[in-house]
Amino acid sequence: MAETPVEVTHRRVLNIAIPIVLSNATVPILGAVDTGVVGQMGEAVPIGAVGIGAIILTGVYWIFGFLRMGTTGLTSQAHGAGRSAEVAAMLTRSLMIGLAGGIGVIALQWPLFAGAFLVSPASAEVEALAREYMAIRVWSAPALIALYGVTGWLIALERTRAVLVLQVVMNGVNILLDLWFVLGLDLGVAGVAWATFIAEWSGLILGLWLCRDVWGMPAWRDWGRVFDRVQLARMMAVNRDILLRSLMLQAIFISFLLLGGGFGDVTLAANQVLLQFLNISAHALDGFAFAAEALVGQAFGQGSVARLRRGALLTSIWAMAIVVLMALAFALWGGAIIDLMAKAPEVQAEARAFLVYVCIAPVVGVAPFMLDGIFIGATRAGDMRNMMALSLILYVLAAMVLVPWLGNHGLWLALLISFVARGATLWFRYPALEASVAPTGHTGGAAAR
Repeated sequence: MAETPVEVTHRRVLNIAIPIVLSNATVPILGAVDTGVVGQMGEAVPIGAVGIGAIILTGVYWIFGFLRMGTTGLTSQAHGAGRSAEVAAMLTRSLMIGLAGGIGVIALQWPLFAGAFLVSPASAEVEALAREYMAIRVWSAPALIALYGVTGWLIALERTRAVLVLQVVMNGVNILLDLWFVLGLDLGVAGVAWATFIAEWSGLILGLWLCRDVWGMPAWRDWGRVFDRVQLARMMAVNRDILLRSLMLQAIFISFLLLGGGFGDVTLAANQVLLQFLNISAHALDGFAFAAEALVGQAFGQGSVARLRRGALLTSIWAMAIVVLMALAFALWGGAIIDLMAKAPEVQAEARAFLVYVCIAPVVGVAPFMLDGIFIGATRAGDMRNMMALSLILYVLAAMVLVPWLGNHGLWLALLISFVARGATLWFRYPALEASVAPTGHTGGAAAR
């Protein structure tokens, strides 16, 4: 039997969203400490090694981001339908996929890292230290990727305070060990790697403890249920489509940077600075997109179009309020922020010339961002994949026309066009999403049990 549905209110939306926003705020702090402690060594090479090593590993692990999103959508639907046994089995499946993915990364580390250095070559000294850093950190890949599943599962159940605790403790352990290993024990770059290794495995242990109520249920180890062919096939299909969508989205941003590099080092640096404004916007919106995933997924499981609409509406209202405030803040103080991030006068001037685009971006980007959350909750990953493909095509066409004509202005316009295209195409598919809600709680053809 499904539990009596809890009313979707503004308070409920904020209870889900705010811990995620606070959790995201801890991420740049860790990056600053990592850079700061190796910076105390008084050499440029260790800073570059940690930076490149972290970027490569983040890029590899990013491939598994589908696990977080897919787990949230499928678990929230099962939770909304009152299928507690399936909720428990989903956690087991996610952990198994995460651990297997991490083992795969360890097994393939040599070709992965060799390929990364071919694409992003560094000096021999930097590459040697970066390889030492990655050779240590890669052994925590199973823990970190499994944590994607744990985090998605907790978000689906609206336990975002647990996600905040998990992030704060994991980053706190990392920072303390950074200081001890590098400044106290003088372990250098290896010390930073060992600190992260210990923090990520500690994070998985804490994550499992935060899910401790499940371990008393027999369903988490009911292997017939865990390996149910229908549920596994559905999970794999959702994860596959989210992965393809994410790869296409990443292709847009990578091509944006590469095309920007064609205008010279100053423009490349300016674009990189301005992209940080988009990262700030994304981190602020994450909480409300995650809230949409959980609330829409639960409404899907309950078979309630009314609850789905209310969850989508309330989360989007808060997201729009946030982006309007951010756009105003960027317009008023963007120049000062640029001056803090870049000290070269020519980069500052170039970034200011294109600041208007990052003031507009959050406003035109909020629709695709929130619709992504809505479609993830509904596990309409095929629509996300297809609409992303259309948006990518429109971005390429826009870039082909506008970049030769308007230069870097054309490149930014093409990026904004891709945002508008994603929002418009997903909105076009929204009626089909509502139409797919089954009143009995059955979704996507999966048996509810």
